[in-house]
Amino acid sequence: MSTVKGRLVRIILEGESLHRLSPLQEADVEQAVKDLQGENEFIPATQPGLQSLLHLSIQEGRLVFDIRGLDEMPVQLVILALGPFKMLIKDYQMLLDSYAQAVAEGREARIQAIDMGRRGLHNEGAELMMERLKGKVEIDFQTARRLFTLVCSLHQKL
Repeated sequence: MSTVKGRLVRIILEGESLHRLSPLQEADVEQAVKDLQGENEFIPATQPGLQSLLHLSIQEGRLVFDIRGLDEMPVQLVILALGPFKMLIKDYQMLLDSYAQAVAEGREARIQAIDMGRRGLHNEGAELMMERLKGKVEIDFQTARRLFTLVCSLHQKL
């Protein structure tokens, strides 16, 4: 097995919903992208040592991972049904709404409780992401958590 691990060099999010994010969601997206670009494990099955670009979008109810080389040439297209993620995404949105309300009301104990729930949801989303990408793209747990955050931001229906 190669010692060179594949990784994402850049993530490009595509979708109209990105224009309707709350300030909290924008901060989550910015942090997830920054963290992903700093450290990730993203190994396409077709090219294990690839340094890649990822165009991530939701199209026609499907999650699209358009993986490209640094030259923008297509490498692998992974399309996943969004259905298995929908309940987690809905719960995540409800938690974000509750968090914003708790912040506005200055309820510190509630904010901490919501943060714990959010971490749990991220973990569930990460496990599902890893399971759904299995055999197509190998990712580590932290990469999966961050990708889940990005999928939630792409799925906004405001």
